[in-house]
Amino acid sequence: MRKAGDYLPRRASELISEALEDTRVVVINGARQVGKSTLAEVVLKRSAGAVTRFLDDPSTRAAASEDPVRFIRHEGLMLIDEVQRVPDLWLAIKNLVDRDPRPGRFLLTGSARLLALSSLPDALPGRSETIELWPLSQGEIDGEPDGFVDAAFAEGAELRAVSAGLRRKDYVARAARGGYPEAVRREVPRRRERFFDGYLADLIARDVKQVADIERHGDMRRLVALLAAQTGGLVNLSRLASELSITKPTVRNYVDILETIYLINLIPGWSANATTRAVSTPKIIFRDSGLASYLTSGAVGDAPVGGLIENFALGEIARQLTWARTSARLYHYRDRDQYEVDGIIEDNGGSVVGIEVKAAETVRGNDFAGLRMLQRRLGSRFHAGFVLYCGEESLSFGPGLTCLPISALWTSPASSGPDGRIG
Repeated sequence: MRKAGDYLPRRASELISEALEDTRVVVINGARQVGKSTLAEVVLKRSAGAVTRFLDDPSTRAAASEDPVRFIRHEGLMLIDEVQRVPDLWLAIKNLVDRDPRPGRFLLTGSARLLALSSLPDALPGRSETIELWPLSQGEIDGEPDGFVDAAFAEGAELRAVSAGLRRKDYVARAARGGYPEAVRREVPRRRERFFDGYLADLIARDVKQVADIERHGDMRRLVALLAAQTGGLVNLSRLASELSITKPTVRNYVDILETIYLINLIPGWSANATTRAVSTPKIIFRDSGLASYLTSGAVGDAPVGGLIENFALGEIARQLTWARTSARLYHYRDRDQYEVDGIIEDNGGSVVGIEVKAAETVRGNDFAGLRMLQRRLGSRFHAGFVLYCGEESLSFGPGLTCLPISALWTSPASSGPDGRIG
């Protein structure tokens, strides 16, 4: 494992460099404190004559607001950090790159889903590419390949993992650490908790304000805590509204805001013609399991730990989908017959890899119940089913079904299978 103070190379770095080769405007989007500015500056060092503009600086922001056209005038690559702070820059950038369509003109960073902000005057269709930056993955922290998604589609249920020697307590510790670079650097849990406390307060005071005018910030803070307590579960807006004593539409609006500022991720329900009894309600995970752990640190019992480990594992998969060579999407499955599958990864061809996450160190046959149901109903579309658990062995549980240690998510190298498919 790398030392805590080292710069940890990001997998998004290559994606950004590739995009700048053929795209006029590249946007790095992600939550506050995930390392967007640091990554952008690393990329910028590869471009001769590049300049930086940080809009967190009041003087720089005032200049951008006063004369956006002059502000962006530059021959080479320009980095504008926290671009959502001056919405008028978007029209100026659009006009400039329309007149001069050379690639690699602007590298922008933002702490919100920029196209969801009503303050932005226009989008940049056909002119820009957006790359989402999540908190650090376990592979980025440990220097491992982070290749599970590609390997799962390439090798199917034949995929095996070398044991990393991790047990349940180790996975809980990793989930509680999370992936914010500053939290990873703080090895003392009490110091990490201080980071999370300040981070959440700053997020609600600053980022939420950029997205919407909310008077009752206390309701938002309580909603975040309630969502953390049910991470890995379905979003129940009516129950949340009742517990907070606010209206259901208000809760829906607040949840949308939290997704816009990259605090949470909503995993849509998956269905197909073969599974028409599926429930469409999305499942919620926090983009950083460490923050979810901090918010539920007073909870006891197996249920919170189970939800935390599921959040941790699905978050690692969601990160990988931003750089994997396999073009795929993440869903969950639940139906009215009480069958559940924690994660469904479906590629563009309709092939499905099912994922169950268990916080136990042993696996039983009935842990595959949901996966076996999908296998029966989907037939050839069912590519493989995996139970990811806190033990060390990789074992077959029948054709198409395998249990793997959770560490397989980051220790598995991307590979091509015997059929020549590239993961």
